[in-house]
Amino acid sequence: MKNLIYIILVALLLSCSKKEADQPNKAYRIACNVWTDKEGDNYEVFTMNLDGTDQVNITNLEGVEWTYRAYDDQVLYISDRDTCNRCYFLYETDALGSQHRKIGGPQLRDSWMSTRNGGQEIIVNPKVDGDSAFYIINRSGELVQKIYTGLPYYSDPYFSPDGKEIVFRGSKKRFKANIGYQDELYIVGVDGSNLRQLTYYPEGDTTANWYSYHAGPPFWEPNRNVITYHSKQQGGSYLFQINPDGSGLKKLTPDSIPVGWHSWSPDGTMITFDSNTGENDEDMNFDIFIMEYESGEITRITSDTLFEQAPVFVEAMVK
Repeated sequence: MKNLIYIILVALLLSCSKKEADQPNKAYRIACNVWTDKEGDNYEVFTMNLDGTDQVNITNLEGVEWTYRAYDDQVLYISDRDTCNRCYFLYETDALGSQHRKIGGPQLRDSWMSTRNGGQEIIVNPKVDGDSAFYIINRSGELVQKIYTGLPYYSDPYFSPDGKEIVFRGSKKRFKANIGYQDELYIVGVDGSNLRQLTYYPEGDTTANWYSYHAGPPFWEPNRNVITYHSKQQGGSYLFQINPDGSGLKKLTPDSIPVGWHSWSPDGTMITFDSNTGENDEDMNFDIFIMEYESGEITRITSDTLFEQAPVFVEAMVK
């Protein structure tokens, strides 16, 4: 009897081991926007390994495709396919671009986005005549909720870790030259309550033009409950970190690397960002970098002539 039980246990262990061995492992890739044809205004979404190898064009369409969010192994991207030039709708695909699906919902503005409830709900910035709200939609594109901020300008919303608030880039002036426009980060409840300003651009700093990011698109990192953003200050562009209550402001990146759009890895260990590696503004060539958060060590993962921006982490299944 004991021998029979032993044989059954061994068989079960071997069966479980085989199933685990058959299961693919998860590995991070970087998805980013690539300007493939400047004259033809063609942008694609590429993914690559964390060392910059195995670059794959996962959209490969005419027109504009931009990603501003990934969740698990799905890349969310906006596209003007099948519509007018730069008239965007929301789509998703996997990390290698093997399957594409239109999520639907309203036409969208060019804006970063975020997810909550296990990726089942997405907050977007819609382009809807007569309405001035962020929309929370489900993965079928159906409206779940609207969030009115009350500000003349609002963009780039990101959910808090508990999904009850958002941080976003806003302004008390419309996005227009010579009227005092300046963007800052704001936090508001998803019911539109308790609007409060989070960032305050250094008084007397005139190095940012009106169209420059005083406070760039934010990322609310859930593992540490901190908010990060980039800002052009003192003649450079740096990544900053701040607590949701406005305390703990600090600069994360050195003066030697101008920082653009960024995002965090899901485990909170890495930040990826783009940087203009050209010698001047007329010689722009954006490449992708990864920074280890704890050590601050920065690695450049692309060194090519492609114009690569807005990197996000996405999971890929590997054997």
